[in-house]
Order: sequence, then C-alpha cells, then structure tokens
Amino acid sequence: MQKNLLETGGKVDFSAKQHEFAAYIRDPENNPAPDDVNEQRMAMYRELFFNNINSFLSSNFPVLRAILNDAQWFELAQDFFARHRSVSPHFSAIPEEFLDYLQNEHDHSGDFPFMLELAHYEWVEMALSIAKEELVINDRVIDKAIDDLLTKNIRLSPLAWPLAYQYPVQKISPDYLPAEPPGQPTCLIVYRNSDDVVNFIEITPITYRLLEILQEHESLLTETCLQQIADESKHPNPELIISGGLQILKELAEKNIISVAD
Repeated sequence: MQKNLLETGGKVDFSAKQHEFAAYIRDPENNPAPDDVNEQRMAMYRELFFNNINSFLSSNFPVLRAILNDAQWFELAQDFFARHRSVSPHFSAIPEEFLDYLQNEHDHSGDFPFMLELAHYEWVEMALSIAKEELVINDRVIDKAIDDLLTKNIRLSPLAWPLAYQYPVQKISPDYLPAEPPGQPTCLIVYRNSDDVVNFIEITPITYRLLEILQEHESLLTETCLQQIADESKHPNPELIISGGLQILKELAEKNIISVAD
C-alpha cells in the first residue's frame, strides 16, 4: 500500500517525498513540484539533471543530434528523460538505455526512416570504445601462421562487430538524409584497434556472412569456414570463393579483427 506523505507522528515519508521530487524533475509539465521546496530551487535541480542527460546524449549521438533541429532534439531528449526507467545508475549506460527507449517506447511517427539504425550505429561506436574485453594481437611472429591460414583455427575478436543495416548509416549527415533504403544492405565491421581507436570498414555481404559464421563459433578451422561459405554461395567455381575468402581473412588478421591460433 502506498504510504501517505506524512506518517503518523508527523514523520516525513521520505520514500514518497523522493518519488514526488523525482516525478517533478523528470516531467514538470505533468507533475506538481513538492510544496515544501523552494520553486526556484526545484527549477535549478530540474535544469541541472536534464542538462546532464541532454549533454551526454548529444555527445554520444552526435550525428543524430546534428540532423534534428533544436525543437526536435529537445522533445526527444525530454521524452526519454520523462518516460524511460533506466536499470543502471551508471552514466556510461545511458546510451544503451536511450537505444532501448528508441526501440521500445518512442513514437516513431515523423522520424527519419533510418533513425533507429543510425542510433544503433552510434551506440556501437561508444560501446566498443569502453568494452573491457582484451584485444588479441597477431604479432610479427604470427606472420607464417597467416601465410598458412587455411590450416589454422581462427576466431573473431570480441572487439569486432559485424553489422548489417538497411541504410548506409556511416554516410548519414545533415547533407545526406535518404528517404528510401538503397537496393542492397550496408554491411560493416566496426572494430577497436591496438591503439584503442574505433574504426569501421564497409564490407560485402559475403564477408559479413563469413564473419557471422565465425561469430557463431568459439574457434573454427579456416578451411571449414570457407568451405561453408562456398557451399552456401552455390558458386559454379567454389575454389574462387575459397581463395577470395582466404585473402579477406588474411587482411582481417593483419588488423587483428580475427585472431589466429599458433
């Protein structure tokens, strides 16, 4: 049962008071300010909390912020602030919470058709930049292993994420706002390198499928992986697929996107 604001004996129900305070901070248009708190002070608290969230969203979704005008962005940030109930108290989790809000709570009418994909792409960049997994370096002594890659076990780096979108999200800007998706999906590999810099490479659908197969396994023999791709492609010359795929894997190994067993 909900407690009354004042318990018996005149004691303050701090839980109810916190709820009242937080409700106003989140959505002052639809919730009254606490009676016993100075109005100017409440306005200051409200501005401080919202501005922190707004600034954090702007810095983590810079392209999304750039393609929306001030009124559109304020409405989006305010709706997120008022409606979404975050499960994590950490600021670093806010971008993921915002993505969850866009996917499950936001009214998409009037949005750019690519908005959710763009937000996901920008979130990936942030998530990879703070990921705690260790990068496995294929150092110089592995050069021979790369040359013999067909007979080696390989795995996808946990700091490399293959992605497929309907829209070319990496190209979107205030000067490029496509109304319809192109005929082919956009496939990317987004990865963090040994200098802890997040980069992306646009890849072909067949390379995306190659990485998807690796993602499904802890470790896989290169020859097995390439044979599966050749079988799926039904190409009349499977050796061409295998040799082309092997060259792609060598290039990815040199960037530490895949790791090669000794």
